[in-house]
Amino acid sequence: MSRPSGGVSNGGSALPRGVIVLLGLASVVVSVAGLRSVSDILGPVVLALMLTVTASPLSTWLRGRGAPAWAAAAALIATVYLVLSALSVALVLSVTRLVDLMPQYQSQFAELRGAAIRSLEAMGVDGQRVQDLTGQIGPGGVAELVLTTLGGVLGLLSNGVFLLAVLLFLCLDAVHFPVRLATAATQRPEVIGALRSFAQGTRRYLLVSTIFGLIVAVIDTLVLWALDIPLPLLWGLLSFITNYIPNIGFVVGLVPPALLALLEGGPPRMAAVIGLYCVVNFVIQSVIQPKIVGDAVGLSATTSFLSLIFWSWVLGPLGALLAIPLSLLAKGLLVDIDPATRWIGALISADGARGGPSR
Repeated sequence: MSRPSGGVSNGGSALPRGVIVLLGLASVVVSVAGLRSVSDILGPVVLALMLTVTASPLSTWLRGRGAPAWAAAAALIATVYLVLSALSVALVLSVTRLVDLMPQYQSQFAELRGAAIRSLEAMGVDGQRVQDLTGQIGPGGVAELVLTTLGGVLGLLSNGVFLLAVLLFLCLDAVHFPVRLATAATQRPEVIGALRSFAQGTRRYLLVSTIFGLIVAVIDTLVLWALDIPLPLLWGLLSFITNYIPNIGFVVGLVPPALLALLEGGPPRMAAVIGLYCVVNFVIQSVIQPKIVGDAVGLSATTSFLSLIFWSWVLGPLGALLAIPLSLLAKGLLVDIDPATRWIGALISADGARGGPSR
């Protein structure tokens, strides 16, 4: 009996499996490098796609009620633009108020810096080195931290024309897209099934995150108002936005109000803010919400956390907000689309039972 040649063994492939794996990894590296190089364009496009996918049932509902295509498109565009405008105005007004407020804490910053220097010097740390490290700390530190935290969102304002243009064309196409999907499904059912799975998962994720975000924002605002922390509405808005950051969003939203609490009432008030945030936000955002989100979108908590790290590295701050939708899109196009790779879905899902696109 003749033996097959040693180089041919992987389902008819002429290349050893190890070489195929290496080529695949090299392709991933090149693709990721390409994504990073166009992150300034890719981020707004993905955000526009996510908003359009989320709001598209409105146009489908209007078309089902007999509304003309132009009316459905106009309603969809107006809804998406209204949400973006409200969020942008609230962010700009709140951050502007914060920047105006910071100079009032000049003396408190100086006292805290002096106390920190004296404490570290008493512990044997070189005083000059401590002063060099703390020399950049000033009243603008909290404002700069908030700007950095919201950098991905605020950065869109400088590129707003591009984002609005992409949204306009996506909303116009969304009116006719269900018909196009139905036509394409006759030729490529696996591809269309993966795209529908991505759309449904994105809507479920945004619905769950928005509900929990509103709950957390209201509770945080009331807690900060009761503790007499300045700008409680801004910090509530920050809690709402960072709720879309998987697993660690509450930590990002905690730092600015905790620093202001330190300036307002010293360590006791700062400890009170941290304690209440940990009780409320940690339990809701890091214990309850990940479980519900995982069940809703089919991604495990570990996969969600790793997606946060990866997409933040690729797209910057905006990648943290879009981590779950981007992971759902990648899963749909790379895993659910091919029956040969659908087994991977069971490894990264929340319950281990989801292996393909929903029908």
